[in-house]
Amino acid sequence: MMPNQKQPTLDRRAVMDALLKARGDSLIVTGLGSTCYDAGTADHPNTFYLWGGMGAAAMMGLGLALAQPTRRTVVITGDGEMLMAMGAFATIGAKAPKNLSIIVIDNEHYSETGMQPTHTHRGVSLAAVAKGCNFPRSGTVYTEQELASEIPGLFTGTDLAFCDVKVNTQRYPMSIRMRDGSHIKNRFRENLFGQKAFD
Repeated sequence: MMPNQKQPTLDRRAVMDALLKARGDSLIVTGLGSTCYDAGTADHPNTFYLWGGMGAAAMMGLGLALAQPTRRTVVITGDGEMLMAMGAFATIGAKAPKNLSIIVIDNEHYSETGMQPTHTHRGVSLAAVAKGCNFPRSGTVYTEQELASEIPGLFTGTDLAFCDVKVNTQRYPMSIRMRDGSHIKNRFRENLFGQKAFD
């Protein structure tokens, strides 16, 4: 951690709970690992669990936002995945879909591979990257009050948004939930378009 860098203190499960309670009819794409486990505690057919596709959540969210311009698309992923997907920031900023939000649950560690520190632990600001890639709205959240202030715009806003939510390193048991990729895809599509579209 860099000198004078704030310590992440938010609990990731509490953050996810607050996000999911505000989802409305938003379409949600989760990154791999913890965001899948945590979102799965309140399973919903409008949630697409990406599971092992590290680095793909932001770009999948972009495609979904472009394909469904009347729906809010929200990507919820981790700092390790977004650091892997730096090129996605530029592509998303260039396309600038007004119905897309990207939320990073940032514990500054690679939780799935042994808790090695990520670059955000060393002072890299994902919010600054988003801002540099022309995201109209970009910020970092450290407190419950800041999170509560940001949530409405992430789910009901009218512009491209990015939010880096700093959480602590509290570990939770891995919850094995829906993991069949074909089933996840089919359930999501059928809920979005209706069963008859695929009969």
